[in-house]
Amino acid sequence: MEGWTLETKAIVTKKILTEASGYLDVGFTHSLNPYSGCRFSCLYCYVRELPIQRFKDRPWGEWVEMKSNAAESYRKEIKKLRQKGKPVHIYMSSATDPYQPIERKARITREILEAMLEEPPDSIQIQTRGPLITRDIDLFVQLKEKCDVLVSMTVETDREDIKRIFAPLAPGVKLRIKALKAVHDAGIRTQAAVSPVLPFTPEFPEKLEPVADRVWIDTLTIGDGAMGRRSKRLGMPKLFEAHELSDWYLDDLHARVERYFHKTFPRDRVFVSKTGAFPVK
Repeated sequence: MEGWTLETKAIVTKKILTEASGYLDVGFTHSLNPYSGCRFSCLYCYVRELPIQRFKDRPWGEWVEMKSNAAESYRKEIKKLRQKGKPVHIYMSSATDPYQPIERKARITREILEAMLEEPPDSIQIQTRGPLITRDIDLFVQLKEKCDVLVSMTVETDREDIKRIFAPLAPGVKLRIKALKAVHDAGIRTQAAVSPVLPFTPEFPEKLEPVADRVWIDTLTIGDGAMGRRSKRLGMPKLFEAHELSDWYLDDLHARVERYFHKTFPRDRVFVSKTGAFPVK
């Protein structure tokens, strides 16, 4: 990847809750992104193909904007929605990671969760690949008494060598599974997001079964929001081929992986792509 520097700045957002559409409208009313940009910079990330990045002069992964007024904005916006009698089902986050490294100091995600304790949504799903999420277990325990909470950890593979090819700056796989276990052991409902599916070992389902209440499967061909076109533009087929992994880049990979996971998980704990991604609303 180009460079390893990170440009950060604080910004004031006009709105923190975005009405859900497209992929998200199956299960959510709003998305919430505490940051713009993402340091994890996964090579397959579909956000690289969205306007938020295409109009930037720095590569994806080399800039992060912190929404300094996010918690304050959340309080104002949810009060207005409640006054109108509207439900609030939140997906955090759709275009960034709420627990990327800068969150350790910025604490914007934590401030938002604290605001939710005062003004809870009807449900919230936290989507991350950051082990830092364990810092906020105390808040999740309190929040689950007020609304439905699901913590979803992205675990695309159980192979560290594969992770280094596709997401060299993302946290290690073992750290993510350990973090998911900590959340699960605290009594919070958990999901392992095998998304996108990357080559894994035969033991992968057994590693996830004790720590995930549900498993969600998605792939680069059906889950990039453009039926694989974004993934192709990002060079994913060529990257798989370069590492002799083309057998894992198949149109029906999701169905094959679903069948394999059913050997370990009951059918009511395995879900696929858009129709199975979001268990709320």
